[in-house]
Amino acid sequence: MKPFITALFFMAGMVLATGQDRITGAEFATRSEVLAQKGMVATSHPLATQIGLDILKSGGTAIDAAIAANAALGLMEPTGSGIGGDLFAIVWDANSKKLHGLNASGRSPKSLTLSEFKKKGFQKIPSFGPLPVSVPGAVDGWFELHSKFGKLPMADLLAPSIRYAEEGFPLTELIAWYMNRTIPFFMEREFPNIKETYIDQNGGQLRGEGSLYKNPFLAQTYRKIAEGGREAFYQGEIAETLASFIQSQGGYLTTADLKAHTSEWVTPLSVNYRGYDVWELPPNGQGIAALQMLQILEGYDFSAIEFGSAEHLHLFTEAKKLAFEDRAKYYADPDFVQIPAKTLLSDTYAQKRRAQIGDKAGVYSAGEISAGETIYMTVADQYGNMISLIQSNYRGMGSGMVPPGLGFMLQDRGELFSLKEGQANTYAPGKRPFHTIIPAFITRDGIPWVSFGVMGGDFQPQGHTQIVMNLIDFGMNLQEAGDAPRWDHTGGSSPTGEGPGMGAVRIESGIPYKTVRGLMDRGHQVRYARGVYGGYQAILWDAAEGVYHGASESRKDGQAAGY
Repeated sequence: MKPFITALFFMAGMVLATGQDRITGAEFATRSEVLAQKGMVATSHPLATQIGLDILKSGGTAIDAAIAANAALGLMEPTGSGIGGDLFAIVWDANSKKLHGLNASGRSPKSLTLSEFKKKGFQKIPSFGPLPVSVPGAVDGWFELHSKFGKLPMADLLAPSIRYAEEGFPLTELIAWYMNRTIPFFMEREFPNIKETYIDQNGGQLRGEGSLYKNPFLAQTYRKIAEGGREAFYQGEIAETLASFIQSQGGYLTTADLKAHTSEWVTPLSVNYRGYDVWELPPNGQGIAALQMLQILEGYDFSAIEFGSAEHLHLFTEAKKLAFEDRAKYYADPDFVQIPAKTLLSDTYAQKRRAQIGDKAGVYSAGEISAGETIYMTVADQYGNMISLIQSNYRGMGSGMVPPGLGFMLQDRGELFSLKEGQANTYAPGKRPFHTIIPAFITRDGIPWVSFGVMGGDFQPQGHTQIVMNLIDFGMNLQEAGDAPRWDHTGGSSPTGEGPGMGAVRIESGIPYKTVRGLMDRGHQVRYARGVYGGYQAILWDAAEGVYHGASESRKDGQAAGY
């Protein structure tokens, strides 16, 4: 975590520890909210934000701007995104006055079977290399979004990223830091094409903060996509290069897998939290874990519970444990298993789960029911459309598999399958793996209120829940809600097959020592977290004033901007 943020949160913790008046959130703000009327873009990179803003100013929709900004992030923040990964989005369409959900996640190779993993002696799918590579879904996601809600030509949306890839752009502090640690990691493992793609095009050396960085290979790939559409990626030369490279490395991805890929339009799911409807996408993602947590937590009166107190973090942590046990048992690709989402989100089920929470830290199992890195961004436009979009390669840059001459790394999302037979998320050919990346949206009285997301693997449902509570329970504004100290619980059961356990609560330095002692008295293990909670972006629509409020993550290099 950056030193000035650590100091800020330490001071905030001192305010809490001295027992001053109830926290309002002003103690945590690192900057003011950004305000604008016509449109707003919030991404994790200032240049990507400006690209999105230029698209809005030229008459493009929020969806156009999001695609253009996402393409830029694949170039400018390759440590968390890129066209080798997957994409999920929630879109508010001003014309139909409805929310639409897009699942643009890819499937496992059809020629790779569970028995093949067993034959090779794997207890879990490797984190890197060719075996965790699944079909990259992001490009198809762009074209699905564009065909339904776009306005400007795709060539116009990719043009800024092509220019930056060819001419170069200055690396930001955090991305330079990540690249200087990640690229050597892959080179030490002698994965091919790493040096040619990320170093040789930039003077033959790793680049630092403020240094110009280029990726002409990616520029060529983007140009082919701009000219040839989605087919240029999933068929033809690019697809053949992808498939032959993975197979040469011992993997199983084929041109048939790529050609057969489709995204899926899905219906977002919601729960009402104190008068606000909070929306997430259904599995194979983990979004409904946030909804389950909110359902449980709504049963407590947080007007009488201090933000950051031991009671606050204890109740939150126990709700998380309960929801994540269900996550481990039930969340998977709905094409392969029946997911009891309606029951999991019901008031009756939440009451049963809430009744299991006591004064001490507990170890839970899933309820019985009959029947690493990422980018997040959000955009709003002058027409009233809003999009909440998240995209990732998983484990930072991804699998380490870089096809020759294409300028990007393939994802390793397949690592999140379980190799234990009989589970919902057990590996199968042509199946979508359990996904950690989730966009979120909040409406009130049937109109948009907040489009937001928080990056960070298993932290994401916990981060979503914290943001919702900060806004609704603790009255923070949009920037304060993201800057406030965070915490998470690690451990417990996982969709990859790990069993239950007590786990530990990790906290940022803004949480006071009094809370730490209170958690330990309740039986929790407590640790301090370092730099694991970045990635919040959000846009709030003030319908009464006709004004957008924007907020961007203070723990990263991002920016919210409007016009």
